[in-house]
Amino acid sequence: MGKQGSPRSPKPKNSILDVSYGTREYQSRCSDMQQTGDPSLGRRGSGGDNHWDKVILVQGLRNDSGKFAASKGVNASKKHMWWLPRHIRRIILAFVFMSFLFLLDSLLFSLLESIIKNHSAPHRSTGQEERITGMLEEKSSTNMYDRLLKLAASSVNEKELKRGESKFWEESYPQASMWKPCADKKSTKVVGAGKSRNSSGYILVSANGGLNQQRVAVCNAVAVASLLNATLVIPKFLYSNVWNDPSQFGDIYQEDYFINTLENEVDIVKELPPDLKSVDFESIGSQVTDADLSKEATPDEYIKKILPLLLENRVVHFLGFGNRLGFDPLPVELQRLRCKCNFHALKFVPKIQQVGSILIKRIRKHDIAESMLDKQLLGNFISDASPEEHHILDGPSRYLALHLRFEVDMVAYSMCEFGGGENERRELQAYREAHFPLLTERLTTSSQHPSSAELRNLGRCPLTPEEAALVLAALGFKSDTYIYLAGSEIYGGGSRMHPFTSLYPNVVTKEDLLSASELAPFKNFSSQLAALDFIACATADVFAITDSGSQLSSLVYGYRTYYGGGHAPTLSPPKKRLAAILLHNHTIKWSTFEEKIRKMIQEGQRVRQRGFHRSVYRLPRCRGCMCKHQ
Repeated sequence: MGKQGSPRSPKPKNSILDVSYGTREYQSRCSDMQQTGDPSLGRRGSGGDNHWDKVILVQGLRNDSGKFAASKGVNASKKHMWWLPRHIRRIILAFVFMSFLFLLDSLLFSLLESIIKNHSAPHRSTGQEERITGMLEEKSSTNMYDRLLKLAASSVNEKELKRGESKFWEESYPQASMWKPCADKKSTKVVGAGKSRNSSGYILVSANGGLNQQRVAVCNAVAVASLLNATLVIPKFLYSNVWNDPSQFGDIYQEDYFINTLENEVDIVKELPPDLKSVDFESIGSQVTDADLSKEATPDEYIKKILPLLLENRVVHFLGFGNRLGFDPLPVELQRLRCKCNFHALKFVPKIQQVGSILIKRIRKHDIAESMLDKQLLGNFISDASPEEHHILDGPSRYLALHLRFEVDMVAYSMCEFGGGENERRELQAYREAHFPLLTERLTTSSQHPSSAELRNLGRCPLTPEEAALVLAALGFKSDTYIYLAGSEIYGGGSRMHPFTSLYPNVVTKEDLLSASELAPFKNFSSQLAALDFIACATADVFAITDSGSQLSSLVYGYRTYYGGGHAPTLSPPKKRLAAILLHNHTIKWSTFEEKIRKMIQEGQRVRQRGFHRSVYRLPRCRGCMCKHQ
């Protein structure tokens, strides 16, 4: 240890003592003792040190025995009188040097032992402890773009010395503030098919998926109920082996608020009437699965297929109901109703709002509402700022929320490779065989399928933490940027996150910020935990997306557009375009990389109205949902 941790002092000319030989003797003997298991090796007492100091001294003197030959015949007393004054300084220096080496050895051993002990104790998945893990396991860090990463580190360090912030803390286009929420305006138009004063029957929905898929299903069900002039029963949520969450609508959203907000639009009840509760929907032909309806079905399909069943049996049960109502063509009023449901009627229950407010308070270091987003998501659990408290909002409370979709299921399903070599390939193949048997079978039977490089160039590979860090660095975010990481466990753990945390060490999750007792009510309820991520991402100063196809990312994007007032920027790099830039990672200059990334992000932030067939939940700037003010 001492040898490895300390550079040697320059050897004086004409040295009489051969200190280096003594050190080699010490190491040789230590090695022998380790092999024979001498228990005294582990002790770091002074006795052992003195013993080896003597060995060094004697050995050094022995090597210099020729220098004493000229003094043969002189009496011993005179020998000592002649030798001692000349060499006393070197002897003292030798003792001091070896004592220093042993002291340094002990200190380094104690320090390493302390770090390892702290690392082995239970700790949260991210934050300071994992950053220490990353430093200890730097050699196992999984990098794909070493050269660019070094250039990014240099750029980030330079920016730390300069004043000013990244311009991407703000919206790129001021026109964003011209669009205002207006889906809650009362409609006077009739949108239903044969709509009358009496309900045509009851619609029951059992929605599959997680929090965000179910949220979309609920609002689609509201629109279908209005279209068919039916009474909607509060939707049920199916239990999934993937999500492992038994939560129902009332565990996540406020039922009475939902009913009251939509009472002038759609009739909603909490349960079926007694005479329909025991009906076998399948036997009477009233159970409709996803196979019975087209994906993104049109209003005409519902009127032709579903309305007759509803009128005949008084009830229809939609089982699954995943993306079974299209966005176009659709009457404006049904589009407005979808928006009203998503942005106005669905409020998280007080339990989620309360813990969500604690989470935001610990990120920002204050509990004052900064925007309409805060009030809509947290309700009375966050305070309005009084005139005297406005100075608090000027403090360093900004944070960036990152939804990093790099969980093992996403990675395995993508069929891409991420620089982990043969071990990674075997691991992901085993996961596919266990969790995606149909995909595995298709790959086995098919002789042709795209390579990993081809998939990446097509934009089909999830962005790695390393790629996300390179984008943030190119956009000018400094290393002290406070980053909230949403989502599940990152595939590859600390070694995969190391390229990111080496540039941006201030990374936290809800598990870092909330205590065990605060998280306890949400244990084994993944949808309720996802609601906390939804709140933290939607209220962030900047929200960064790595997968535009993610339901959480899409819904948060839309929520920020609807309530952000043009001051809630979202960063969404198109994966195909980013892959084309990274293809030149071995030669591209950092200044060129920065320019291309910034142009790419700015073009994605342009203020556009929702396009045909595009999701109104993600892109609410459209007629009936948001209104443009000059």
